Amino acid sequence: MEEYLNSSNYINESGSIITIGTFDGVHLGHQAIIKRLVSSANSEGLRSVLLTFFPHPRMVLQENSDIKLLNTLKEKKELLDDLQLDDFIVEPFTKEFSRLSAEAYVRDLLVGKLKAKKIIIGYDHRFGRNRNADITNLKQYGKKLGFEVEEISAQQLDDVAISSTKIRNALLSGDITTANTYLGYPFMLTGEIISGRALGRTINYPTANLKLDENYKLIPMNGVYIVKAMINGMLEYGITNIGLNPTVGGTETSVETFFLDFDEDLYNKMLTIQFLTHIRDEIRFKSLEELKQAIKSDEVFARNYIKQHE
Repeated sequence: MEEYLNSSNYINESGSIITIGTFDGVHLGHQAIIKRLVSSANSEGLRSVLLTFFPHPRMVLQENSDIKLLNTLKEKKELLDDLQLDDFIVEPFTKEFSRLSAEAYVRDLLVGKLKAKKIIIGYDHRFGRNRNADITNLKQYGKKLGFEVEEISAQQLDDVAISSTKIRNALLSGDITTANTYLGYPFMLTGEIISGRALGRTINYPTANLKLDENYKLIPMNGVYIVKAMINGMLEYGITNIGLNPTVGGTETSVETFFLDFDEDLYNKMLTIQFLTHIRDEIRFKSLEELKQAIKSDEVFARNYIKQHE
């Protein structure tokens, strides 16, 4: 799959079939739409193209928006890569772009630049300045400019929307199992390992402190989780704590992972952790010794879980 961070760099001589949207999470509902896109493109000898916009329009048009997304762009690209999509185009979303008329958007971008021969899109899709055009207008442009519009049904879109809502709600309540079921893969966090307060070492549970790539990334509810990660080409399992570390007087949310059978220096390395299940909520213990005993119990739980499920 080819990635383009601006449509101005895109060249396509054969024509394309396009779908458009955020596709946040690239969950099972999204995957069904993308597989439909890829199948259609392959049968017609065209390139399959997913067009998305970044930053998310709400980040640009709503100054105080605190929208949280399920994927960073990097994560989304890796997920799409597995679906045999030809081209992933990320068009920069700006206030100037938002003022583009519907006709100019379709004529210049979708047809002129991306060479659309077919657009697979939801029945409720809106576009153009002030989102004043809909799928009926798109079909009219199609007749005028020579492309077909294939409508995604209300039922399929409802399934997609329900899945997205359930995933977000599940993560915000610590229900990793439900989130992963709808995603079709383990929810992940990606970032750089940075130095922390090194308090874990004082109780023989050293942790890797993850600084997230992007501040718009959704973080699961504070608590303790079983995770896995690829480190130096090997699959490693760990216990991740998300929270304030109240027992040791923490004041800022951190994401710290104790790897069960790995104790090498990870500082300044990029790491992706995949969440498998929730163990318990974050608790303020009366002493470091109580905290240590709780982590021992977490480790026993984690090792038993991994034996049974992984």
